[in-house]
Amino acid sequence: MNDLHALLTLSTVHFIALLSPGPDFALVVQNASRYGRKTGFYIALGLSFGILTHSILSMTGVSYLIHLHPTLFSLVRFAGGSYLLYLGLIALYGTIRYWHSSNTQANMSVQSATSSRRIAFTRGYMTNLLNPKALVFFVSLLSSLIPSDMSLPSKGAALVILWSLSLGWFGLLAWLLSTAKLQQKLHKVAKYIDGLCGLLFTSLGTLILYMSII
Repeated sequence: MNDLHALLTLSTVHFIALLSPGPDFALVVQNASRYGRKTGFYIALGLSFGILTHSILSMTGVSYLIHLHPTLFSLVRFAGGSYLLYLGLIALYGTIRYWHSSNTQANMSVQSATSSRRIAFTRGYMTNLLNPKALVFFVSLLSSLIPSDMSLPSKGAALVILWSLSLGWFGLLAWLLSTAKLQQKLHKVAKYIDGLCGLLFTSLGTLILYMSII
């Protein structure tokens, strides 16, 4: 009964956290609105596996050790900040290129390359995995809600819950943003969404990089 209560609490807290806007949310919005449902789904799949990886590392104590070690945690923050900065610069470059290029075919080829399944999955996975806030969140969440004496099946259920809720939420978001009517409207403002997401990723990446070296 205690295990069931812990799992229900874990589900509630994690779902509330998923609803909070952040890099994961922005990544799904940016890609699903510009590249459509398939790309949005693979972004969501990558994010959910990033969350699953964080959950496993936290449950096994690896993330806790990284968090306790200042040098290792700084390296994680540096890698995460660098990757977010990279995503931001790509988005800003695409926005600038859109405004200045009259070559539609070139823009279409960039879109085709960016929207491949492998790139979309990797982008989602790395964005979540390298997010130092995600590492701290899951260390805190699982250490407080998953007791060390919890049964192995219950711990497995916790991992399934965290992964499935993540995939369900981000997948639903990608689906809602890629309906036919909404896609027509979003394509008209895609350049603005790219620009805003680019500014967000660049700002967050720069901030995390700064925090990792001070």
